Amino acid sequence: MRYESIDKDELPCTPCRYGQSRTWFRGPRRALDRPYIAFLGGTATYGKYIETPFPALVEIATGRRCINFGCVNGGIDVFVNDPTITQICKAADLNVVQVMGANHLSNRFYTVHQRRNDRFLSASPQLRTIYPEVDFVEFAFTRHMLGYLYDLCASRFDAVVDELRKAWLARMQQMLRQIGPDTVLLWFSDTPLNDVVWSERPRHLQVDPLFINASMIDRLGPLVRQVLVVTPTADALAMGTVGMRVPASQDQAAGQMLGPACHTEAANALINALSGL
Repeated sequence: MRYESIDKDELPCTPCRYGQSRTWFRGPRRALDRPYIAFLGGTATYGKYIETPFPALVEIATGRRCINFGCVNGGIDVFVNDPTITQICKAADLNVVQVMGANHLSNRFYTVHQRRNDRFLSASPQLRTIYPEVDFVEFAFTRHMLGYLYDLCASRFDAVVDELRKAWLARMQQMLRQIGPDTVLLWFSDTPLNDVVWSERPRHLQVDPLFINASMIDRLGPLVRQVLVVTPTADALAMGTVGMRVPASQDQAAGQMLGPACHTEAANALINALSGL
């Protein structure tokens, strides 16, 4: 059986599906017959390479059932287009939604894979008009494609960023209205949440979530119960991959992710927030 984007040998957990959803989530599959908190997000929520990611840490500390709907390389499109997961989230006591990047969604300029949202599928006529000299068949991943376009012409790239931000905001508003207001919006990133111009940030095209700023998050505030910002401390970041289960061939990829110490800080922040709700 093929598990999209998941190396079965990296952790002792079998990916699973729920209902009619075609998306693989972190297993084992959990029963939905008693109250639960649903955690939605990308690779960080899933906890790739991590034995006990922050949703599981919250469950251990609080005793409340926490179901992990994190999706490796997933973006908003995974959830907004999945009626099964939408219904599960509407029935939850609370939803925790990790802020995901604006590069991982289909928009007026390009289309991504329905479940592996990091995969670039095709460019629209509008994007081909802006970058007529580019052969888009050469790209398999959105971040690679975006980096190439920026390096080719930064001034033209402003239109791409503007479109991605508008599409992200509209899609997030749609998803939050679908799952309901009993939601905590979680910023979990080593990049501070502010309005610094994205291109002036260090590693500006490598940060996660990509292209998202504080003003965009403020627009979502009325649709959720709380916005929780978790930026790991320097000590947690310095721990790097310590405690991760990483296949030897994937050390570089793992080094770019938030490690177990960062997940512990996220869990602690969520535990405090949940006690106030």
